[in-house]
Amino acid sequence: MKLAVAGVGNNVSALVQGIGYYRRSGADGPLPGVTHPLLGGLRVTDIEVVAAFDLADNKTGRPLSEALFAAPNNYPELDAPPPAEDPEVVPGIADPEDEARIDQVAKILREQEAEVLLYSLPTGLPEVARAYGRAALAAGVAVVNCTPDPMAGLPELRAEAEAKGVPLVGDDLQSHFGSSIVHGSLLALLEERGLTLSGSYQVNMGGNADFENLRTHGEGKQASKHRALRQKVRRTDAVTVIPSAGFVSHLGDRKVAHMSVEARGWADMPVRLDVTLQVQDSSNAAGVIIDLVRIAAVARRRGEGGFPVAATPLLKSPTLVEDPLLQGRHAREALAELSAENDG
Repeated sequence: MKLAVAGVGNNVSALVQGIGYYRRSGADGPLPGVTHPLLGGLRVTDIEVVAAFDLADNKTGRPLSEALFAAPNNYPELDAPPPAEDPEVVPGIADPEDEARIDQVAKILREQEAEVLLYSLPTGLPEVARAYGRAALAAGVAVVNCTPDPMAGLPELRAEAEAKGVPLVGDDLQSHFGSSIVHGSLLALLEERGLTLSGSYQVNMGGNADFENLRTHGEGKQASKHRALRQKVRRTDAVTVIPSAGFVSHLGDRKVAHMSVEARGWADMPVRLDVTLQVQDSSNAAGVIIDLVRIAAVARRRGEGGFPVAATPLLKSPTLVEDPLLQGRHAREALAELSAENDG
């Protein structure tokens, strides 16, 4: 499957290096951290990056294998071979009104026969996200948006994707084992066991460029995290979420999340649970991106335009969600069917 990437940051570094890591270890061996070794007939090792876009001077004009380690990227270097295709990173879209550049991106996507474009630029660039969506749809290429900036949630883009039979997957990935999924599961367990929530909070810290950026562009991420929690429980008005409580440089690409839940049980007696989660932030993203891009590719090969419901559990702000709890159940069934397929 031919993949293009917009934004050569830590998430892409984790994804590309991870594919090489599993390729080196052998597709028939154990695949730690992989939820679906085979999804819609596509293995983890079947993906090649054929085009890469960025704007940083220390990344453009360099092979992808070198740009992956250019500052401010700080994802660890894995013992993995470089990508087989190793395309040169080319300038992407800086000005969303630059129609010539948007056309150029679409042209490159067509020439490289990309099937999916992964959008992974810094949060807080909604017009740029929309421009990349336009370029991909013009080229007939599926899109996966792993940021909170709306793309699949834009009605005009979604309508165009449905009309052209092109998948549009988003918005904002839900990490493999991150604070949103853990926090939501705790709140759901509380609800299931009949306790009454008094209040809860989630505080996140990290040392990568994403956390540094979220200090000034955290509003969209905060709303997206609340939408993720509402896939588990119906109300989050007693829950406080702080996407980036601080940029702590020495953490590097690690993320530390503190979660606290306070409730009342039988006879109004208090219950409190405090949890600390520490993860490699970009590995946590790549473990989900690998499924999202395969879902998008399979949907494109089938000519299924718009939002593929199987992607719902992997996103914080999935589109077309009227009843998040109900759609989540349908989505898990669709994802299980894809995972059970033996050929694409």
